Amino acid sequence: MTTWHLILIASAATLALKLGGYLVPVGFLERERPARIADLLTVALLAALIVVQTLGAGQAVVIDARVPALIVAAALYAIRAPFIVAVVAAAAVAAAIRAFT
Repeated sequence: MTTWHLILIASAATLALKLGGYLVPVGFLERERPARIADLLTVALLAALIVVQTLGAGQAVVIDARVPALIVAAALYAIRAPFIVAVVAAAAVAAAIRAFT
């Protein structure tokens, strides 16, 4: 099996999942439990993406300037600072740490 076969199989599976989503009745998605699961799943996937992008470097876990920058951004988010302020502050923290190390 070549790489192209795997790509075609993955593409077909993705298309089948997307089309299968249209077959789910609307009433099912409006019930309390599926709606709650969908909301929590979105948050969990976003949190996992943030952790992987912050701590991952290939197959290794790396603690570098991104971790303090993420902590600063989370603290600013917790006190409801504007998004651009959190991004600029986190970038400044990461740049300062990288400049001194």
